[in-house]
Amino acid sequence: MDALELARWQFAITTVYHFLFVPITIGLSAIVAGFHTWYLRRRDPELLRLAKFFGKLFTINFALGLVTGIVQEFQFGMNWSDYSKFVGDIFGAPLAFEALLAFFMESTFLGLWIFGWGRIPEKIHVACIWIVHIGTVLSAYFILAANSFMQHPVGYKYNPKTGRAELTDFIAVLTNKVQLVTFPHVLAAAYLCGGALVMGVGLWSMRKHTHDKLMYRKAARVGAVITLIAGIGVSITGDTQGKVMTEVQPMKMAAAEALYQTRDSCAEFSIFTIGSLDGEHEKFAITVPCVLSFLGTGSFNGQVKGIDDLKHELPQQISQAAEQRGEPARYVQPADAVFTPNIPLAYWSFRLMIGIGMAASAISVVVLWLTRKGRSEVPRWLVLAGIVSPLLPLLGNSFGWIFTETGRQPWLVYGVMTTSSGVSPNVTMGTVITSMAVFTILYAGLAVVEVKLMLDYTRHGADPYQPTKQSADDEPLAFSY
Repeated sequence: MDALELARWQFAITTVYHFLFVPITIGLSAIVAGFHTWYLRRRDPELLRLAKFFGKLFTINFALGLVTGIVQEFQFGMNWSDYSKFVGDIFGAPLAFEALLAFFMESTFLGLWIFGWGRIPEKIHVACIWIVHIGTVLSAYFILAANSFMQHPVGYKYNPKTGRAELTDFIAVLTNKVQLVTFPHVLAAAYLCGGALVMGVGLWSMRKHTHDKLMYRKAARVGAVITLIAGIGVSITGDTQGKVMTEVQPMKMAAAEALYQTRDSCAEFSIFTIGSLDGEHEKFAITVPCVLSFLGTGSFNGQVKGIDDLKHELPQQISQAAEQRGEPARYVQPADAVFTPNIPLAYWSFRLMIGIGMAASAISVVVLWLTRKGRSEVPRWLVLAGIVSPLLPLLGNSFGWIFTETGRQPWLVYGVMTTSSGVSPNVTMGTVITSMAVFTILYAGLAVVEVKLMLDYTRHGADPYQPTKQSADDEPLAFSY
């Protein structure tokens, strides 16, 4: 193992860890805003208690997500300086918008929402939490725009004088075809995570806090409805994303299906495949005819390229395209480049993404059925399933990102810059090991803090209803010191 492999491991670990907080932040902020708005319309004390209760869980998760996200920025300079130097002009633009616009909205208006109870007009107060949610969505959009450029680079040109890729069309970066299908898919997955958390906490609280059983039943059903709808959204957007992925990164789709031979029509979808240890050959497979053609092309008779053909075709195609753009060969095709990702990793992460991620939606159907028509008694096994349900979409999200990033290999920026070309030239194994050890210790400590706070506040439950004097809508705002 060399410095490159260690740098990749470090970035993968910190990214997956950070993304455990991101979808919960997006999904839960919307649900908290929904409960608060619902209270404003219905004046039901239970809705206000739920808004404040899940608002605390959201705030804990938001804080931990902020801390872990800062580390991501440091790694570009530490371990990936050649990447930052080459495409920093493009990659940095959406990240700057995320920090200056989206994060500003999130942090500022979250503070107003937390400390604004009884101090600012009700309608302005509830608008604050909606602005927080909008900020989380914008944050996701800008970050995904940066990542989508790595999947399908657009809106730039290579400058031979500076040796850098320079931004020419920021709108093209923001409206990248990969971005336009990835964003709704990630957003639906975030709502899936938020809904599953609310559903799971509601189910557990129904048995723990029996005096508020009906209130937590309401939370569990709201969470279940959101989980079910979001699960459908994930399926629809994922299908669209698969078709675009087949177009811009055919090797990734072939690796996801362990499809070695090109199918001119009626390509089969692999349910289970056993290949050689190096992932280069198929030994046994259970398949469903024609489904892969539909997933990849929208037609049951569509052609899907196989790994064996693509690994011979892609190097020439990519090299010719890079030559036309005038980009240096050392970035595009170093001598040791292998144009095939890790097939077993891509294959199984793709299936775990779908299977584990959608299991929460199946649980939500059961929850809605067993709590229908005012039923508030839930069996113990359903409570256990509810406790597990928040973890399922989180794992599905993690496997989805593992598939997205490893399936793109050996490219850091697809067709433009290989991963081996982006690592810092002077970084050593000792440097990476040291920083990885520090981050691991830090993240382990943060994990303990996160879990303890979430469990403690969940066990405590919602605070009793305490009506507070609200500022009148026409009352002028004033600050006192």
